[in-house]
Order: sequence, then structure tokens, then C-alpha cells
Amino acid sequence: MDRVPLVMSVAVVGKTELLVRFDNGIDKVYDLAPLLAKPPFDMLRVPAFFKAVRVDPGGYGVSWSDLIDISEYELWTRGQTPSPELLKRIA
Repeated sequence: MDRVPLVMSVAVVGKTELLVRFDNGIDKVYDLAPLLAKPPFDMLRVPAFFKAVRVDPGGYGVSWSDLIDISEYELWTRGQTPSPELLKRIA
């Protein structure tokens, strides 16, 4: 299996979506909506907390706190290719 790319940057692009840039130059959109009903991810329904996302040291995922994080593998494998409209909007 090839190496899973590491996370270089993350940005909030919607109420429940993140735009993640990987170290291979590829961007993916990851929608957290399905997770927001489950603890501890339910805390991300607070917009200010959701916007506090950050890249984990070494690029091994993103996190909001010690309890809430998502691995680079999850972001890479379940993330979607962003639409051209989204990329234009955030450029």
C-alpha cells in the first residue's frame, strides 16, 4: 500500500465541511455532518469551536482538542474532490 499523504493545511469551508490540503498537493473536502450526532463530535456543532480546527503535529490528522481528532487516513480515504466553485470561492 502506498503511503497516505500527510495534512499540510485545513480550512473550514461550510457549516460541517473542511478543506484539507495534503503534502502531495491534492485538496479534499471532508464533511463531518454524519459525526456530529455522536459524542464527542457533537461539540463541533458550536460554530466557534468547529472553526478552531488545527493540523496535528507532523500532519497526522486534524484536531480540535485532545478528545476530538480525525486521522490523515480518514480524511484522505473519505474526503471528496472539491468542486471548482468551492475552490474559486475560497481563492
